[in-house]
Amino acid sequence: MNPFDTHEVSNTVAPFENINLYAADPALQEALLREGGAAAAASLHALGAKLGRAEVLDLARLANEHSPKLHNFDRAGKRVDEVEFHPAWHGLMALLIENGAHASPWLGGPGAQVARAARYMLFGQVENGSQCPVTMTYASVPALKQAPKIAAKWLPKILSTEYDPRSLPVEQKRGAIIGMGMTEKQGGSDVRSNTTRAEPVPPAEARATFGEEGEDVYRIVGHKWFFSAPQSDAHLILAQTDDAGSAGLSCFFLPRYLPDGSRNQIRVQRLKDKLGNRSNASSEVEFTGAYGWLIGKPGRGIPTILEMGSHTRLDCVLGSAGTMRAALTHALHHARRRSAFGRPLSEQPLMQNVLADLALESEAATAFGLRLARCFDEGGDPAQALLARILTPAGKYWICKRGPAFGAEAMEVIGGSGYVEDGPLARLYRELPVNSIWEGSGNVMCLDLLRAFGKTPAAREALASELALVGESDADYVRYTQALLADLNQPQFDEFGARVLAERVVLAVQAGLLLRHAPACVSSAFIASRLAREPGGAFGRLPAGVDCAAILARALIE
Repeated sequence: MNPFDTHEVSNTVAPFENINLYAADPALQEALLREGGAAAAASLHALGAKLGRAEVLDLARLANEHSPKLHNFDRAGKRVDEVEFHPAWHGLMALLIENGAHASPWLGGPGAQVARAARYMLFGQVENGSQCPVTMTYASVPALKQAPKIAAKWLPKILSTEYDPRSLPVEQKRGAIIGMGMTEKQGGSDVRSNTTRAEPVPPAEARATFGEEGEDVYRIVGHKWFFSAPQSDAHLILAQTDDAGSAGLSCFFLPRYLPDGSRNQIRVQRLKDKLGNRSNASSEVEFTGAYGWLIGKPGRGIPTILEMGSHTRLDCVLGSAGTMRAALTHALHHARRRSAFGRPLSEQPLMQNVLADLALESEAATAFGLRLARCFDEGGDPAQALLARILTPAGKYWICKRGPAFGAEAMEVIGGSGYVEDGPLARLYRELPVNSIWEGSGNVMCLDLLRAFGKTPAAREALASELALVGESDADYVRYTQALLADLNQPQFDEFGARVLAERVVLAVQAGLLLRHAPACVSSAFIASRLAREPGGAFGRLPAGVDCAAILARALIE
């Protein structure tokens, strides 16, 4: 040692990298098999190995350190509204698209939604901003199928597994991505207050301008306060129409380039300076006479776009579950190798309580996410469709709401070095609130859950059937679920308590899944800490008798 050095560096932990993210996660592997995605197991194992490499994980750091930049004009002063990304962003997008994270369920095959959900959760452990345009592209497909002519032209490019970031008309591209723009300055979640207006272009003018594509064309004037991924090849938006007998919000498809090759009149005013999700471009735009093509029926824009919204909300659940899993793995990896007071952190009783509580939350979110994905796979079954109708908003509320506290606790496990930007925990923590806010805030989701139960009484029976699969072997589970179902029999629902109801629904389903499929050390601890008593605001409140060592051994295979 140099005599002028003041210390030697010791008791430090190497980064969590060069590990197979899929092989390290027994809960994900088991959920994939039982929910119908077994055919994808080998490909997920290969993907997990690739995503866990140090060089891939570092793409996340680079893409977030070098956030996108907006160029409104080219060197000659021509309006172009181009967004410039770091090469790391394009590398992440290429990985997502090449592996079908945007399209695989629409290509068919058994368990396609479940397999894609597992894939999406693995990507959630790497980087979250690049998941946003992939989610919107994935979710756009059911909505676009309501416009057969648009679908015939665009779906081959949307379903392509080639990532093509070039700014060109879609005919010249190898693949396309889709964005969306719903909210406006004055309304936020209240999209019915949107002021953007769409006026039909006279048929003769539309045909003269666009030829065979001159059908159901509108001119659009207005703005969007959040216009996600402005580099996308097209966007779905909502605008007010005054068509005879069908006034109200309608859904429109706005391509970035028009059929004649000219740019559409979508002017990007600025990019949002966001708390997290900084690798991804979110923008404010104005429509200065943009052309849009009607999707669905005039005045029925909300039902049309909800076809997209149910899938984006599924991804909010999956994305949060994946990010929580990432935070857990970094924290547990660190705790196993960092010593304090004479032994590893992971062997300290109170730290074991915290880590095991986080592991329970992560496994329950994984089990719930893949069970929900199976509902989408089996949507032709009315009972599964009803279950998806209630579990999607409930899950988006509760799992996304648990994320920020989870991320903060994982950061605290690592301590001060977790709080700085040298490692991934600070970035993961900033990412976790977005899924709770985007695509309907927590209150909107809980009100939607009430609406589902109120409009469709059979939804209660679908939930009851799912919960009954456990049987009556656990008294606390039986008491909890019976009380929940009894409350759902009430003639009216209490809007004031809607958050508590959503939480109870998710906890009951999670507990049922764990009782049926997880080791007893996991299910008993989950029920004792979440059902037998009220879950607290902090992690690390597991009751005495929990086998923390067994839970942690299962949580991460290294």
